[in-house]
Amino acid sequence: MPTIVRLPTANGTLADHTMHAPVEYARHPTPFSSRTVLAAAHVVADARADYQPGIAPPIDWEATITFRQHLFSYGIGIAEAMDTTERGPGGLDWNQAKELICLGVAAAREAGAAVVAGAGTDQLSDAAPTLDAIVDAYTEQVDWVQSQGAPAVIRASHALVGAARSADDYLEVYRRVLAHADRPAIVHWLGTGFDPTLDGYWGHRGVEDAMDVVVTMARDNESRLEGIKFSLLDEELEKEFRRRLPASVKVFTGDDYGYTDLILGDGAHHSHGLLGVLDPIAPAASTAFAALDAGNEEGFARIMNSTIPFAVKMFEAPADRYKVGTVFTAWLSGHQDHFRMVTGREGLRSLQHLTELFRLGDELGLYPDPELAAHRMGVVLAAGGLR
Repeated sequence: MPTIVRLPTANGTLADHTMHAPVEYARHPTPFSSRTVLAAAHVVADARADYQPGIAPPIDWEATITFRQHLFSYGIGIAEAMDTTERGPGGLDWNQAKELICLGVAAAREAGAAVVAGAGTDQLSDAAPTLDAIVDAYTEQVDWVQSQGAPAVIRASHALVGAARSADDYLEVYRRVLAHADRPAIVHWLGTGFDPTLDGYWGHRGVEDAMDVVVTMARDNESRLEGIKFSLLDEELEKEFRRRLPASVKVFTGDDYGYTDLILGDGAHHSHGLLGVLDPIAPAASTAFAALDAGNEEGFARIMNSTIPFAVKMFEAPADRYKVGTVFTAWLSGHQDHFRMVTGREGLRSLQHLTELFRLGDELGLYPDPELAAHRMGVVLAAGGLR
């Protein structure tokens, strides 16, 4: 007998929702050959421990690594400790990030999975550091990441956006930092849609002028770059960016609205996947990338396009709250025992948002146990007075 759950509608009334059967997505425990595929995987909070916002949060390391093993079983690699919504003020401090990188890289190595890890400047305590201090902070983290056996993702630096006075300052800092890369690194270009405090990064507020700087940086450091993660949520700009980069420098799309066409490409250029949405949709995405490896572009597009409504809802403005959806979906799917976040931000999405995300995930067959997912959705609604 199908499972039924009462859900709120747009006009505030409750209506029955019949759960779909879960889709049996095939496992794919090896990386894909046609594209590099990495998820910005979430971190599982330890909900049993005492926690006060603004202090390094308690982490359930076992559940965090178990979730990564779930991703690896579908061929999805990880971009470890790189997400700005989970590192820095209110999230993981640098010491916790180091432990996460150590554990995540070891788990990826054991599984034969792809892995990169974030290096930034978030250990700085000086409110107004010099450029030299910023370089030193970056290189400390790059060296740590590489000592664990992973390439670095050079994260956007809040310290740098405050200290830099020109585009040349950015070029000099990135040149000096990338000089420490003993394996090709990824540079993250993070737009204001994800973090408004990065306005003016690369020395310009205009995107086209900033792109000129990033392209110059890529050309100047080509031999030390694996690629650029482009997180501006603009498909046409990403296509222009791909055309302008050196051929050896990959673009890793961060466009959680239009990733299907960007990854598929136009015949001359394509993007690779480094996406937050790959965390919750890993089983479906795995089947799609397996189709792409087999030359079935139509099958890839069909499956990935089916996930776009889910992604658009998860990343609706303000996009920096998207991790609420990844943790919520992991809980509904039985990957963790609670709906709590390491940043304490789980209340930053409305019940209507969570309800629609629940519906869309159910339509994709993402919940291995629909009865469990329905029960947990009911718990959230009851806590909100909607049962």
